[in-house]
Amino acid sequence: MLSVTNLNKAFSGLTVTDNVSLELQPGSRHAVIGPNGAGKTTFFNLLTGELAPDSGKVFLEGRNITRMRPDARARAGLGRSFQKNNLFPHLSVRENLSIACALHAGIGKVFWKVFSKFETISQSVEQLAERVGLSNILDEDVHALSYGNSRQVEIALALALQPKILMLDEPTSGMSPEETTAMRELIAQLDSSLTILIIEHDMDVVFDLADRITVLDYGRVLLEGTPNEIRQSQIVRDRYFGETMQ
Repeated sequence: MLSVTNLNKAFSGLTVTDNVSLELQPGSRHAVIGPNGAGKTTFFNLLTGELAPDSGKVFLEGRNITRMRPDARARAGLGRSFQKNNLFPHLSVRENLSIACALHAGIGKVFWKVFSKFETISQSVEQLAERVGLSNILDEDVHALSYGNSRQVEIALALALQPKILMLDEPTSGMSPEETTAMRELIAQLDSSLTILIIEHDMDVVFDLADRITVLDYGRVLLEGTPNEIRQSQIVRDRYFGETMQ
């Protein structure tokens, strides 16, 4: 589904992404982990086009998207949530989702009609809200939501574009234990045909959701393997987890 080959990025001589390669199979759940400063978010930005690589290539279903703009990559099938919420705070949940659904349907160009007049948009919003557990708060303003609900809305916005790959940047960051559990359950119940690439600091979430894990260290791939292989790696234990990891 996604192939990354020898990706490199440096800022003022500081290498942040160092010859990173990665492959995602259709329907896989792949996690990227590493300490702060390991280059995880920069790597995501290179995949989605917010940053241009110095060298290397990115392929989506065999198509070279390395020089595509972010909006073109989104239309090609890359959906993303951000580490910090990126929403319209003074609009309702319904209005946020309506905008995303309208853009996906190409209705955003019909600027002289309100979205509520399009039955297909209303239906899409209702289905999307049910899918991510937002049906009971559709008419609440986003700025009044709990942090956990706001994160749900952001994932819903990414799903509204019907991506082939959903990229989640620290989806449980800043959440309470209860919110983390709800988010983990939400991600786990997403359609198994959807390929997911996730940056996550909570190792319980990582080991519960991922079928493969890539460990980044100063921009380089330190190790890639199954959750069990990562658990058993002495170098990963020494560097990140310590001997308390079970």
